[in-house]
Amino acid sequence: MKRRTKIVVLGTALLLTAGAASAATASDPPRPREAAASEADRPREAAALTGTAKLYRSAGDDITFSFDAHLAAKDKADPMKATGTFAFSHYQNGNGARAEVAVDCLLTGGKVAVVSGIVTESDLPGAEGKRVGVTVHDLGRHDRLGYSWAATGTPAETDGLPKCVSSAPFEKVAKGTGDFTVVPWQPEL
Repeated sequence: MKRRTKIVVLGTALLLTAGAASAATASDPPRPREAAASEADRPREAAALTGTAKLYRSAGDDITFSFDAHLAAKDKADPMKATGTFAFSHYQNGNGARAEVAVDCLLTGGKVAVVSGIVTESDLPGAEGKRVGVTVHDLGRHDRLGYSWAATGTPAETDGLPKCVSSAPFEKVAKGTGDFTVVPWQPEL
């Protein structure tokens, strides 16, 4: 009996020690949690559109859009202070073009974003210096997209396009692509 009693006492002591140690650890959170708390205290950006997707085309066109557009919290009242870039390309049978765009406006609402900017670099004749706009609907695995040149056929023919103007998101992204993320704008009205 003495041996069983010693084992029970020793086991109880070990459990009490482990419980005390875990309680002490819980009261002193690790440093990463402190960093996360300070990040949570910072205001979130006012709006954002990020991600990349390929569009679905039955003819096999290779069309890609990528976004990294942001509106800082301090600029919440002015979507035309958005910053960042977006890029797009369209190739079929080795022919096509690409463009890089400097963001000049970003409006988001719920899961929909409209971003516009000036083409800064492109191999499409006449596109550089033109404003283009794109609309994204962030639907998880079924994202959709539209663009300001849908009616004209080319970004080089978007003369006089105002900021934050695009078409409805009528295009579907290709299956397995589309990781768009929209941070909704919440202006004070």
